[in-house]
Amino acid sequence: MDVLLINPYDENAVKNSLGFITPPLNLMYLGGALENASFSVKIIDDDLEKLSHEKVSRIISKLNPKVVGITATTSTIKNALEYSNLVKNALPDSLIVIGGPHPTFMPVETLKNSESLDAVVIGEGEGTIVELVEKCSDVNNKKIEDIKGIAYHNLETGHIKLNLPRPLIKDLDSIPFPARHLVPFESYNTTQNLSSDMITSRGCVYSCGYCSSSLIMGKKFRSRSPENVVNEIEQLIENYKIKDIAFMDDTFMLNKNRANLIADEIRNRGLDIGFVASSRVDMVDKTVIEKLKSAGLNTLYYGVESGSQRVLDLMKKGITIKQAEDAVRVAKEVGVDILTSFILGFPGESREEIDKTIDFSIKLNADYSQFSILTPFPGTPIYHELKEKNLIDTENWDQYTVLKSVIKYEKLGLSKSMVEYKLATAYLKFYARPKYLLEHRHMFKVIMNIILRSFILPKIRGSTGKGWYQSLE
Repeated sequence: MDVLLINPYDENAVKNSLGFITPPLNLMYLGGALENASFSVKIIDDDLEKLSHEKVSRIISKLNPKVVGITATTSTIKNALEYSNLVKNALPDSLIVIGGPHPTFMPVETLKNSESLDAVVIGEGEGTIVELVEKCSDVNNKKIEDIKGIAYHNLETGHIKLNLPRPLIKDLDSIPFPARHLVPFESYNTTQNLSSDMITSRGCVYSCGYCSSSLIMGKKFRSRSPENVVNEIEQLIENYKIKDIAFMDDTFMLNKNRANLIADEIRNRGLDIGFVASSRVDMVDKTVIEKLKSAGLNTLYYGVESGSQRVLDLMKKGITIKQAEDAVRVAKEVGVDILTSFILGFPGESREEIDKTIDFSIKLNADYSQFSILTPFPGTPIYHELKEKNLIDTENWDQYTVLKSVIKYEKLGLSKSMVEYKLATAYLKFYARPKYLLEHRHMFKVIMNIILRSFILPKIRGSTGKGWYQSLE
């Protein structure tokens, strides 16, 4: 076979407790691009299967792919490099490449930490992975020195070389749909209503201090046409019997006219689908939300982040407390569920402001809220700021789960234990309210699982086996 793609196991207590293990959309996009170029592809999603590095390595040895691609976030980079080392030992002639957010921002460090890696794919990967496979079809003649968008070990000089960046894809409609058939798609759904993620746009025009999205996908908003978006929705309904979709765009409602046209296209085709979409609180339009609801919108996601205007300004969020209140009010008037998100422990935030944020989440009274601890992921402005001030406590990337403190809070007038305690408090205060529990009884068990798994019980790795590769074991 030509290519095997690996999604590493990710120990994320919130994700596991909520049952939010989702198919690796990024790898399915790569799979679609590779199949469109007539290459054979398989995906091992170890986040779903929970096999082991050794089992994955044995499976790959039997398949003997020419190229092995691994994706990695900051919290999974250590796991990803373990797969790389084992696979290289078993298949020394295979080209092993890694991509994803963490390698994109730390390509040199990633290559230095693993001699088994041949190359790092930086940024958008569809065009890069296809060119890599095309030029490395003869594994004994790996010509990668002129491929844009990669870093690699130069075997002749012994140095690491950063190639020229690859231009962002202008026409998103030209990208093949994700190859969902490459994963055991039905295994990801734990409810009667089958669901799927989708991305309808790339790029973010904003510059929030804690976020790296615009640095990966560009500062320009690039979008798929409404027809192309709804074509994929139709495929999901027909091929996978999907009932619910989560649009994973950073700013789905940035272009209100396009949002309206997507709603019109869904209705015109008579599609029965529910969906979740995101919006900044400063771009809420009641008319647009009403039209989206008529097409199936059931939940709106708002990144509120703080209940303190001073902290919002520190974050460079570019919104106001009143805009957050108005956005929630409008969504409630239209009758869609609301999910709000908040970040605790932003550098410069006081203990009182953390409490203010927790209280504000309760005041907004969204249907669901998620809380996290400020985590300075590589590539974000806050990472560079804290790194320069020597305020990052650890670069043990396993700790970068957004549930643990990785900042030297003691130098900021707080403490790591206090910030982690406030995170647990936020979940309990929001979800354990008697009135809330009466209206959302199903959430009590979920939130207790999060508290137990995140802050009390040790992380326990489960074991299942559901993939196509079980026959190779």
